[in-house]
Amino acid sequence: MEFIKTHYETLGETVYSATHKSGLRVILIKKEGFKKSYATFSTKYGSINTQFVVPGEKEVTSVIDGIAHFLEHKVFEQPDGTNAFNDFSKYGANANAFTSFGVTNYLFSCTDYFYENLEILLNFVQTPYFTEENVEKEKGIIAQEIRMYEDDAEQTCMYNCFEAMYEKHPVRINIAGTVEEIMKTTPELLYKCYNTFYHPSNMALICVGDLDENKIGEYVEKCIKNTAPHGEITQVFPEEKKEAHKRYIEAEFDIPMPMYMMGFKDVKKGGKSDELLRREILTNTILRVLFGKSSQFYKKLYDEGIINSTFGAFYEYEESCGYAAFCGESEHIKELEKEIFSTLEKAKREGLDKEAFERAKKVYCGQFLDILDHVESFGNEYMMSYHKGVNLFDYPRICEEITAEDAMERLNELFIESQCSLSVVNPKK
Repeated sequence: MEFIKTHYETLGETVYSATHKSGLRVILIKKEGFKKSYATFSTKYGSINTQFVVPGEKEVTSVIDGIAHFLEHKVFEQPDGTNAFNDFSKYGANANAFTSFGVTNYLFSCTDYFYENLEILLNFVQTPYFTEENVEKEKGIIAQEIRMYEDDAEQTCMYNCFEAMYEKHPVRINIAGTVEEIMKTTPELLYKCYNTFYHPSNMALICVGDLDENKIGEYVEKCIKNTAPHGEITQVFPEEKKEAHKRYIEAEFDIPMPMYMMGFKDVKKGGKSDELLRREILTNTILRVLFGKSSQFYKKLYDEGIINSTFGAFYEYEESCGYAAFCGESEHIKELEKEIFSTLEKAKREGLDKEAFERAKKVYCGQFLDILDHVESFGNEYMMSYHKGVNLFDYPRICEEITAEDAMERLNELFIESQCSLSVVNPKK
């Protein structure tokens, strides 16, 4: 397995990348002098991938909600009755896993014994063991986790907002699924999803630290099954209308203050690396200019008590969906909503302050540069971006290229009232 070296001169970063004969992408972000090392072994498979065409088949396979998250739980359990966490603890590694909308990721960080821990990571993820007994036992554990989410006001506010924005897209379903759905899980279904999405050609191994690329390559050759790439998995997503599904949705919880999430459904989706990065950077820069802590909006509404320190604005996207959102706690949500629309409409009429836009670009780029020195944070960001087809090291270049005129075009296409949903969780009366 031959590694290709890429050096990013302006960032002082060096990346080694290779493709194993199985199709697995192996990437090392070299950090000379760093004590801590980090590895992620991830698959492009998350909660929204509920309809797909298996390579070699013609019919669409539909699976239950929450199956990717269920699978993540079960992969740690090994045929000999042990759990992979016990193996990591022997070598002092901090191991974990998570499932997002589009990715399932298995990871560890350590200061010593990196290659021993790497071998554990590669081996246990490739050793599925699902039986009627252990699947039935897991149902109760995950059902408890789902009920915990259902009792969480913040989670409810967020997923209610997704449910209001999207009529059909599976992003509206909790990543863990529903109790009713996960009770339908079978070993056969788990193996079907595992064999489809956990093939090395749909996965990536990303390492960050002061590591040897050739030694990583040796462990990959030793541990990864030498199966041929099995072709592209076709993802199927329901068609969504441009407008938000519902304008308003609310719930009640035992909380001291109302909380809200106001989302703008993005009609743009997919695209090449530069296009996706431009969209993300432009949107987050607009939000910083108009609603950041140094903006007139923030100062005015904070002084008037309409918002507090919980107020935030951000943009998130997957290949098949995306949204800009405002969230926090407030006793004056109607006034806040009115002020957000007023600020957006004023910006559309008068344009963005170009000096503020340039400052926001620099701050945004600075935040990216800051995470380069945090192996876990950067490793996760790089991994998530990789599976979306984005090269994270292009951030500074795209930041430099975007203009206030580009931002105005983005402002007008995304922040439209018909694409907006408001989710509110009120205190119980």
